[in-house]
Amino acid sequence: MHLAMVGVGYVGLVTGACMAEAGHQVICMDLDPEKIEALRRGVIPIYEPGLEDYVHRNVAAGRLSFTTDLKEAVSKSQAIFVCVGTPSREDGSADLQYVFGVAKSVGQTMEDYKVVVDKSTVPVGTAARVRQLIAKELARRGVDLSFDVVSNPEFLREGAAIGDFMSPDRIVVGVESDRAKELMAEVYRPWTEKNHPLYFMEVPSAELTKYAANSFLAAKISFINEIANLCALTGANIVNVRQGMGSDKRIGPLFLNPGLGYGGSCFPKDVKALIHTAKTLAYNFKMLEATDTVNMTQRHRFILKIIQHFNGNLDGRKLAIWGLAFKPDTDDIREAPALTLIERLLDLGVQLAVYDPAAMNEVKKYFHQHPERDRITYGEFPEAVLPGADALIICTEWQVFRKADPQAIKSRLKNPVVFDGRNIFKPEAMRDLGFTYFFVG
Repeated sequence: MHLAMVGVGYVGLVTGACMAEAGHQVICMDLDPEKIEALRRGVIPIYEPGLEDYVHRNVAAGRLSFTTDLKEAVSKSQAIFVCVGTPSREDGSADLQYVFGVAKSVGQTMEDYKVVVDKSTVPVGTAARVRQLIAKELARRGVDLSFDVVSNPEFLREGAAIGDFMSPDRIVVGVESDRAKELMAEVYRPWTEKNHPLYFMEVPSAELTKYAANSFLAAKISFINEIANLCALTGANIVNVRQGMGSDKRIGPLFLNPGLGYGGSCFPKDVKALIHTAKTLAYNFKMLEATDTVNMTQRHRFILKIIQHFNGNLDGRKLAIWGLAFKPDTDDIREAPALTLIERLLDLGVQLAVYDPAAMNEVKKYFHQHPERDRITYGEFPEAVLPGADALIICTEWQVFRKADPQAIKSRLKNPVVFDGRNIFKPEAMRDLGFTYFFVG
């Protein structure tokens, strides 16, 4: 089939590359000419394991191409996947201006039947609004063309997106017509032939499913962090509590890792958006409000541990940080706990030496106008940031950090102090080695 991806960010590029890998003819469109030109040269704008190979292979095979021309993308495609950003506004609602902009453009350029697919994460009612906007543009042109609007939310984990797309737990599609259902069934036939489940449902149900799934996982993370905090007050061991909880099949072990809380482009904004949706319906979603509050509080509790250890005297001290991305195997720093720590520590006069395998360029850009940016130095490898540091802070659980030799860490630090925000080491072993070791729970 001929498919278009409008918006070549994380979702659009992964979806386009995977659809092409499955045999579809895919054209990826974005208004940013520099991004499109870079992709044509084979330069991938995001860090995602396996994505570069997928893009290069399918471009070479002639199944994947890039353009800045929306009319070209629409005219050549049977289905147009809307993959633009939906960032949070100040009130927590999703900013849908880019989604609506695409809808208007499709209405202005389409010449025959199209299926418009909301792939972006959007609140309930968005598809109906997209339909209205397309119809309005068609009426303005004086043409009578049939079309369908479909909700097909993505369920991709950054760092594992290729595997998630090619071997999904489920595919969710909200449709309103048999014609759209048949077309989407054909789009996903390479997956259903391999027995991956495809669930057709009402459009509002599909829209809500994505928010419900992400919000539940976020709540699970905040819950285990609350339990970890209680462990610290009672003497209970969070490792054992987590094992005892996670072995229950009704609960499961995933997303029960205590730490600095969740970040990234999905959980924070999706939780806020669902809270906002509930408020617009005069419903107080207390559980999600608590989830959001606990998540932000968690990183500040950790900062307080650092301040208390140094008796509030941090001015001029050097601290090393391992991990800047919100999770391993990505360069995404959106809502990353490390950013909160860095900003607060700079306010306290700390000199910072930081390292991350993928996200350092993003952090440099993030802080390039910060008045204290000169107090951040960047190491070329993990051990490079340790010499002279009064402590090491771990914010992201990259595998390279898990494999680090504690004795090598101790020999390089000025003081053998570790604040482990992801619990990657065993407390007893670290303390036996002479570390002052702080962890979550």
